[in-house]
Amino acid sequence: MTETLTGPSATTAAMIPVPYRVLSRVVENADSVTLHLEPVDQVLPTALPGEFMMLYAFGVGEVAISTSGINADGTLTHTIRSVGAVSAALCAAEPGSTLGVRGPFGTSWGLAEAAGRDLVIIAGGVGLAPLRPVVLGALAERDRYGRVVLIAGARGTRDFLYRAELADWQADSRLEAHVTVDVPVQGWAGETGLVTEPLRRLNLNPDRTTAFLCGPEPMMRFGAQALLAKGIAAQDIRVSLERNMQCGIGWCGHCQLGQLLLCRDGPVVGYDVAAPLLEVKEL
Repeated sequence: MTETLTGPSATTAAMIPVPYRVLSRVVENADSVTLHLEPVDQVLPTALPGEFMMLYAFGVGEVAISTSGINADGTLTHTIRSVGAVSAALCAAEPGSTLGVRGPFGTSWGLAEAAGRDLVIIAGGVGLAPLRPVVLGALAERDRYGRVVLIAGARGTRDFLYRAELADWQADSRLEAHVTVDVPVQGWAGETGLVTEPLRRLNLNPDRTTAFLCGPEPMMRFGAQALLAKGIAAQDIRVSLERNMQCGIGWCGHCQLGQLLLCRDGPVVGYDVAAPLLEVKEL
């Protein structure tokens, strides 16, 4: 018989890392790797696209990392950028080593709720990692959605995540993929400019379009403003916000953004909620 924990016991359980073993480690670029993890014994619930896990490097600490894959076999996929002591330790984890995992936490992209609509997926830099499951989910059930557009941008060609997969998506007739670099470089035959450039050229049906944005906050603001200018409602524009998440259950308050605790009320929110918060400097 399976016992469901509630109240303080459930909260305590949510704070205890579950051991997962590193199955594989793929270097994506100079500062990012993708880890594929398998449970050692206990299997955590499957994360929805947009939700995150707390990954723990034993003896170093833990950090919130969004899921970057859709796995029905109990394994986890996370793409991690090395920006501090914990993420550096996670990036250095070799196959066979053990990490701690808590979760899943937070809100999802709500991909299922967008069934029957056109999808515009806009990713800047490492922001493609949380949006990868949206692309994979839309392709896996392609007949549930209308037009699917992906815009992926990076500073330079060496900064892209999933370069082989991006090439496959560009060749896939089931979606429109725009891959752009911020500044032109020798040998690059693709698009050049910020992600707002291909977005500006798109003809969209505002009454049936749902947009998903993830990347640096300025990119999301300008991207959302371009979508608003095309008549897309703010609540149909979904963004993933990032703050310092430490507990994952709304206890510590480190991830507070205005009235939101992003580990509980986010990270994915509608732009109608995000816009007034992102307009406040230093919030």
